[in-house]
Amino acid sequence: MKRISLWFGLVAAVTFCAGPFVWQMITSLRPESDLLNLGLPSTLTLESYVGAFHGRPFGHVIVNSVIVAVVTTLFCLAVGASAAFALAKLDFRGRKALLFGSLAVSMFPPIATVSPLYLIIRSVGLLDHLTGLIIPDTTFALPLTLWILTGFFEDIPDELYRAARVDGCTPFQAFWKVLLPLAAPGLATTAILVFIFSWNEFLYALTFISTPEKRTIPVAISLFTGEHKEPWGEIAAASVIATLPLLIVTMFFQRKIVAGLTAGAVKG
Repeated sequence: MKRISLWFGLVAAVTFCAGPFVWQMITSLRPESDLLNLGLPSTLTLESYVGAFHGRPFGHVIVNSVIVAVVTTLFCLAVGASAAFALAKLDFRGRKALLFGSLAVSMFPPIATVSPLYLIIRSVGLLDHLTGLIIPDTTFALPLTLWILTGFFEDIPDELYRAARVDGCTPFQAFWKVLLPLAAPGLATTAILVFIFSWNEFLYALTFISTPEKRTIPVAISLFTGEHKEPWGEIAAASVIATLPLLIVTMFFQRKIVAGLTAGAVKG
């Protein structure tokens, strides 16, 4: 009974998590005349995927989302990893205050900051540019990066850092050659979280970008409107296309993500 209950729970959890995406995929493969039916489609077609690109710059939109998410992730890892190392291993005053202060920045709701950010981005000439979207995304993703990676560096024994210093390493060499490789699971976990955040970000992308060719995927899908009716098949196809990169990245980093999420759970 325990094994049956376990399998039933696993099936229920997988169905709950993967069910909406599977149904969205089925919807994207339905003919237009069969979109409102609840059963399985009698025939499958790719016309919704063709329609998602037809007459729309959806290819440019995908590239824009990749650029914004990848650049934001790389910048957050580069800055966040070095800052987290300093907060975890270097002895200076105000470390905790700096860490909590950076976390407090990310607690502001985006709707409360979008107006002043819009004025700042417009004043520096970055409105309707991807750079003007990457900077705000990085601002709100960096505190999360710093918080997560600081915990990972604190879990690494201080003796390893001291031994590297005794062997003649500078603080940066000890960070780069000794501690950073040990924090790889934390880097992978943080990278996937920041990538998902940047990929799915909607409010700033809607506010700061107005040219259709420069929009990101969430904004572009929200504007998939028809003249007489909503193109549900094309919306479903675009949603599947938008979800696939996240699945690929998650599967690629799967082992490191699991190792990162369970790091520190077992002592000794």
